[in-house]
Amino acid sequence: MAYVLGIDTSTTATKAILVADDGSVAGEASSEYPYETPQALWAEQDAGLWWTAAIDSIRAVLAQTAASGDHVKAVGLTGQMHGLVLLDEFDRPLRPAILWNDQRTAAECEEIRAAIGRDRLIATTGNDALGGFTAPKILWVRNHEPDIFARARHVLLPKDYLRLRLTGEYATDRAGAAGTILFDLAQRDWSQPVLADLGLDPAWLPETFEGPAITGTVTAAAAEATGLVAGTPVVGGGGDQAANAVGAGAVREGVAALSLGTSGVVFVTTDSPQIEPEGRLHAFCHAVPGKWHLMGVMLSAAGSLRWFNDELAPEVPVADLVASAAEVPAGSDGVLFLPYLSGERTPHPDPLARGAFVGLTVRHTRAHLVRAVLEGVAFGLRDSLDLIRETGVAVDQVRASGGGTRSGLWRQILADVLEAEVVALGTAEGAAYGAAVLAGVGAGWHASVEDATEAWVTLNDRTEPSGTDYSEANERYRALYPALRSTFHDIAATTD
Repeated sequence: MAYVLGIDTSTTATKAILVADDGSVAGEASSEYPYETPQALWAEQDAGLWWTAAIDSIRAVLAQTAASGDHVKAVGLTGQMHGLVLLDEFDRPLRPAILWNDQRTAAECEEIRAAIGRDRLIATTGNDALGGFTAPKILWVRNHEPDIFARARHVLLPKDYLRLRLTGEYATDRAGAAGTILFDLAQRDWSQPVLADLGLDPAWLPETFEGPAITGTVTAAAAEATGLVAGTPVVGGGGDQAANAVGAGAVREGVAALSLGTSGVVFVTTDSPQIEPEGRLHAFCHAVPGKWHLMGVMLSAAGSLRWFNDELAPEVPVADLVASAAEVPAGSDGVLFLPYLSGERTPHPDPLARGAFVGLTVRHTRAHLVRAVLEGVAFGLRDSLDLIRETGVAVDQVRASGGGTRSGLWRQILADVLEAEVVALGTAEGAAYGAAVLAGVGAGWHASVEDATEAWVTLNDRTEPSGTDYSEANERYRALYPALRSTFHDIAATTD
């Protein structure tokens, strides 16, 4: 048998999947780990956890499938974006990695805008300075931990630390590198002017590669640790959302990838770099060579339903809650839910935004609240899709993945609110599967990523818009954040 291996280093676990040369998933294994929140708005993780979890997951999936290391022809990497891994001259992490969901860097974001100019920053990198990105984290360490900053010699993203442990090479993919906002989006490489303006040493940054390009091979030491064979190629891979889009076959214009997990993402491929002038969308390179993408992110999507279940109806299975919402008419009889339980990124980059139910009366039931949560998340995703459409990128199909898409009701609400066909995918493996697709191209099994997704990606249930009109409810939803913003900030000032 011949396989490729996809490895996804996420915030909570590292997953390894084996994919056969016909695109079928032969096996998968996952190893979990925690992250720390030592102060309010902080999120950190020990980089060593990723390597230990990768070893465990790789060995487990090989054992599960009775495969040996020499059956694996290439490895693809993906994982959480934007995290900061600072290494010393001996490749030792100098401090816990600062993660994508860390929000300590508001002052550093202003420092970046002042040094570069906000308009020039967006025009060059495709993005405004936001707390989740890598660049402000580097400046935070320089401002607050100067002794650590003085010892730094290398900057890596989380999955690229795993690449270093596998191959001994400093390398990154261009999709992930674009998420640092140290990247020239059009040129698909590090921006020397941005680095100069911020006073950062270009020698700290790894070489960049396209997603299917070979970045190195498994070392003898890594082979002994993992059960892989020394010399196995490791390809560039992609940041988790770019890899997820590859796994969904969203590799051409017109097809959007929608991820409905804890957070929610709307992702579209573009044939040239497209930038939302206000920086409300993320514009990054794709893991597909010569392609780019636009992406909107909401921080609490299916996480909103999980919160409701855990805190307000813990005795009720989530499937039963969703089923009860089917008895409520579209629009939830006037109840609206604002899903900003963790702050927000698109279209309101505001860590102090808050969640809210609006329009409640004594006649409303728990089922109304559940449906309002489902609709509120859909409205939040519609915000991103509308911004994408305003750039001139058409979307005629949405390929949906994530736990929330298992609900037929939620898929129908999404199709109606987004006004697009929603298609469920044949595999639930997401980013790890996309990393395996990129490895398959790197191994020479397919001539291009587009060819690989055409051959391997399968589609299941298709949900067409039913004709239900959500326009009025959507306009009411959009009015909520501007009306409540000052209240949210007042609350944050007195409670955070």
